[in-house]
Amino acid sequence: MQGKKTFHIITFGCQMNVRDSQWLGRALMARGFREAPLEQARVVVVNTCSVREKPEQKVMSALGRIRQATGGDSRVLVCVTGCVAQQLGTSLFAKEQQVRLVAGSDGIANAPQAVERLLEEPELRLDLLDFTQHYVEREPAPAPGGKGGPLAYVNIMQGCDNFCAYCIVPFTRGRQKSRNSKAILDECRTALAEGAREITLLGQNVNAYGRDSSGDNVSFAHLLHAVAALPGLTRLRYVTPHPRDMSSDDIAAFAELPQLCPRLHLPMQAGSDAVLARMRRRYDSTAFLHLVEALRKARPDIALSTDLIVGFPGESEDDFQETLRMVQTCGFMSSFSFCYSDRPGARAVLFPDKIPAEIAQDRLLRLQALQDKLTSAWLWGRTGTTTTLLIEGRSPRDWPGEGLGWQGRDPYGVPVHVKLAAEKDHTGQLVPVVITEAKKHSLLAQRLEESPQASKRHRP
Repeated sequence: MQGKKTFHIITFGCQMNVRDSQWLGRALMARGFREAPLEQARVVVVNTCSVREKPEQKVMSALGRIRQATGGDSRVLVCVTGCVAQQLGTSLFAKEQQVRLVAGSDGIANAPQAVERLLEEPELRLDLLDFTQHYVEREPAPAPGGKGGPLAYVNIMQGCDNFCAYCIVPFTRGRQKSRNSKAILDECRTALAEGAREITLLGQNVNAYGRDSSGDNVSFAHLLHAVAALPGLTRLRYVTPHPRDMSSDDIAAFAELPQLCPRLHLPMQAGSDAVLARMRRRYDSTAFLHLVEALRKARPDIALSTDLIVGFPGESEDDFQETLRMVQTCGFMSSFSFCYSDRPGARAVLFPDKIPAEIAQDRLLRLQALQDKLTSAWLWGRTGTTTTLLIEGRSPRDWPGEGLGWQGRDPYGVPVHVKLAAEKDHTGQLVPVVITEAKKHSLLAQRLEESPQASKRHRP
């Protein structure tokens, strides 16, 4: 084990968890800590997610790996944060002796102070599980050396008020709390000053921003315009919206803001009106199709991705066929799809007519086969077009005899591999390219001025 002020963070789940882990790491470094491999860290944080299957099992497996890697050393401070921490609470103390801090979704804001106290008081255990009434601002956590990467993620709200029947976010993340718009803009300015060129706004239901008592009378659309106007910003994205809450102003922003990327993750969950009603999604297939039509009218080249659940209680084969038809009609460029599984506390746990696992799995495979065809067609449709990449770093892909290339993303968020001059660092650069080849989930490209072919089409 290295010195007392070393840490290692393991992260599960969504981009909000990734951002929480990034903030916590920076906050610890600002207090004199340094990152270390798991085997050498004095403080180990497991930032958890309860959305995917068997979340408790995955957390316990991670805690077992930590015990094995550290030899069960009682001096190692293990902290469990996030949604599973909120859900399991202080029972985690009894499950694993090395766990001495349990911090829920709101409690993570006070985790840095708690870590320092626990290191000084080795017999103490702390839980930070209370929900707050309003969004609590976290202490500043600057990038090490004042230089961050080209991408920045900024939380704009916490929690959700929708209470969809399958979801436990309102119970693990709490009720919706919007962040003060001035604090959001200040964090965006800091990220841009540290080198970011692209900002993603994060929340469980971002387009409901400002509609709760924590808001400051700034709507989501107005916030988009304010962030887009910040000097130095090249690209703007956001996740995750709720179809029910997409306003006409939100849609118009895709036409009005050149910084807003032509990519939207729009969770549909199911294509059957009967299933959507049981899910308590508060829209039907017709309303969803009208939304897709309006988005494509505002931004004709917009690419849509989605979330889908198959095997929801009571889902018939006809219901599932409706989902397949909707996926085909909407032409999603990608999707995240899962078999339904019970989440403790969610309303759907009590629903009858649970779908046998083998039927749900068969439906999932059929759905994913359709999505693979749509994704492949969308990616191959990009070949021969020009676009601009924001380079994020070295590519894992080799060009035989030519060394490593670089990886960036286009405005649609697709990873693109390109060979660039090896003698310099291209991270954060905007590079014009022509797409030369489509892979299963990514694209290959050639720097535009080096390409022997003249593109007949252009995408931003």
